[in-house]
Amino acid sequence: MNIPTEGEVIQIQSYKHDGNIHRIWEDTTVLKATQNMIIVANDRVRVTESDGRSWITREPAVCYFHSRYWFNVIGMLREDGVYYYCNLSSPFVYDQEALKYIDYDLDIKVYPDMTFQLLDEDEYERHSREMNYPDAIDRILRRNVNELISLIRQQKGPFSAEFIDSWYERYLTYR
Repeated sequence: MNIPTEGEVIQIQSYKHDGNIHRIWEDTTVLKATQNMIIVANDRVRVTESDGRSWITREPAVCYFHSRYWFNVIGMLREDGVYYYCNLSSPFVYDQEALKYIDYDLDIKVYPDMTFQLLDEDEYERHSREMNYPDAIDRILRRNVNELISLIRQQKGPFSAEFIDSWYERYLTYR
């Protein structure tokens, strides 16, 4: 697999299980890239939805992608603390076009006090039927929900106190 270079500005493309584009983030800066992990950041970037509508993000964000985990984590830096949005997704792939993954609907929102909430279970059930998610995918995603919850509770990995702050500081050196 190709990997982007640190400091490179890339696009992030999210797809659905049926292969249709879901969402595209522009102008995202690579902070660290290995075969197994990519950490990126952006601030006030254009996001284009599958229906063509677009919007601009409101705050800086540091994003964590891993090739072995079926989730990615977005840490959004707001005035009252870091909020996390975790997408249950396929592991990332990177080609010369973009960093890409399949979004599997389930999300976990984590608040600055590290309380969290599982979101979009109804959307997951609907899409699972409509797009015929295999049972193996369901098992993998359920296992990764538990993995995410464990990381959140232990405040490890992207949920550790210094993770977002230190990567955001690195991002500021590229601006």
